Amino acid sequence: MTTPYQPSGATTEYTSPIPARPARLGDAIASEWTKIRSLRSTMWTLGVMVALFLGVGIFTAMIVTITDDGTFIKDDVLSLGFFGAVLSGICVITLGVLTITSEYSTGMIRTTMTACPSRARVLTAKAIVYFALVFTVCAVTTLLLGAVQVGIVGGEPDGGQWLRATLGASLYLAFLGLLSLGIGSMIRHSAGAITIMFGVVLLPLVMTVFMISFDALRGFSEWLVKYSIPSQLGVLYEGAILDGGPQGWEPLAIIIGLAAVALAGAYAALESRDI
Repeated sequence: MTTPYQPSGATTEYTSPIPARPARLGDAIASEWTKIRSLRSTMWTLGVMVALFLGVGIFTAMIVTITDDGTFIKDDVLSLGFFGAVLSGICVITLGVLTITSEYSTGMIRTTMTACPSRARVLTAKAIVYFALVFTVCAVTTLLLGAVQVGIVGGEPDGGQWLRATLGASLYLAFLGLLSLGIGSMIRHSAGAITIMFGVVLLPLVMTVFMISFDALRGFSEWLVKYSIPSQLGVLYEGAILDGGPQGWEPLAIIIGLAAVALAGAYAALESRDI
């Protein structure tokens, strides 16, 4: 038997000069950061969110300045950011859903799971990257808006008001987005998940319109109003505090609990269903 010809100096084994190591969570986070910053939906949703936050908040402050007859308490000026925050929540919800469902719609989720077989690691990386991005943008925007509103209207809000209207509102919106991401991961359909989230935000307020005329349902309708997402967000701005409803930082604890439940369901669905 003849031996196959091998060029002088040729070897049968190849060793890569790049050191190999097991993939870590940091690698998944880097990958998800590359994805989210390269999506056009990220730029558009966050851009519109900032525009709504600043535009509506500044416009409201100017209206108050023009129409104030001395009854507006200037130390409550930060509460004027509530209106922009509610509208900005629409953008936060949309981006939260698209962060996961866009990969299902394009089929890229198969590539993602092939590159990182640990499904829990992929979802964790998406949640971390999304939360950090949305919280950072919201924190900068709320702080800037608060400074502009104080400059326009005046007043001297205390430290607690500043903390709730900036850090509190930013955390609330970021966790609302995580709730949307969890729902999107379970539904795997952009339009369906966004519709469900809009229903979560708006349906309690709509239902009260029809139930308020029934005495038997009056208590339940009041509960829906107090614990609706807009009302809870309003508590952080001290602009919509209702008797018997959540107070202080309680809305933040509620939204964290809801986001945790949604993400737990998303983890379970990822492990039990095919891609």
